[in-house]
Amino acid sequence: MLVALTAVVLVAAAGLYWFQPWRLVTDHEVQDSLPAVSARSIDQSEPAAVTQSGPAAVTQSASAPAGPRVLAAGNFVSHEHDTRGTAQLVRLADGRHQLVLRDLETSDGPDLRVWLTDREVLTGRAGWQIFDDGRSVEIAELKGNSGNQVYDIPAGTDLAGLRSVSIWCKRFSVSFGAAALR
Repeated sequence: MLVALTAVVLVAAAGLYWFQPWRLVTDHEVQDSLPAVSARSIDQSEPAAVTQSGPAAVTQSASAPAGPRVLAAGNFVSHEHDTRGTAQLVRLADGRHQLVLRDLETSDGPDLRVWLTDREVLTGRAGWQIFDDGRSVEIAELKGNSGNQVYDIPAGTDLAGLRSVSIWCKRFSVSFGAAALR
């Protein structure tokens, strides 16, 4: 009897650790200072080369503003959990890149990461588990499940072909939500 009770307690403890069910009802809001980006979208800017190879192919023209520029952006769609907000790939005046998540709202969860990927964003269940099938770059652990967040993209990251952002649950290999970068 004691052995069975001990086994039940150990299994319950392991299940609580692994699934962390309390995170479904907790929130962690982050309010990073957002870069002041050009009011004009990349599609309406002065002549700039935009090709099919992705956001890295965008080149700044000589007459373009020297401040931060949005190279690509998209709205989040829900996958495993309701997710909304906007993702922006921003080039700063000094040439560094940042990933900006504006007005993010998703569920809290265990082991959430921010990924840039080469996968197309699919809606519904078809998009839940595709982001680890291709090329992905883990930018950082998700700072919080709501608010405005800024992530520095590591220097030397090849952005060519990366066309989406996923809030990825590494523990369960599933996307909470994703945004296409256009």
